[in-house]
Amino acid sequence: MTISAAQQQVDEWIKTIGVRYFNELTNLGILMEEVGELSRIMVRKYGEQSFKESDKQHDMADEMADVLFVLICLANQTGVDLTAALEKNMAKKTLRDKERHQQNEKLQ
Repeated sequence: MTISAAQQQVDEWIKTIGVRYFNELTNLGILMEEVGELSRIMVRKYGEQSFKESDKQHDMADEMADVLFVLICLANQTGVDLTAALEKNMAKKTLRDKERHQQNEKLQ
């Protein structure tokens, strides 16, 4: 699935199953919640915290998909073409960091 197709699919889902988009600030809050849920899993899996029994049922891939879904909702609501935005962002990073990371001793 392309990013554009994902934006279209989310829009169709919202309009048919979700009834309508939550407002932008509500979706921003939901995005923060979803990022927090992803963070909780990653901190326990890759960090130093141990899993609680209630954490073991959560799936990292599903939490990432939740983050992506809400981000796509926000993009759709605000008229952002995520494909174009990502392409522009990658070009910016490539130009800016062309030599920076190669010269970073910490990454060697």
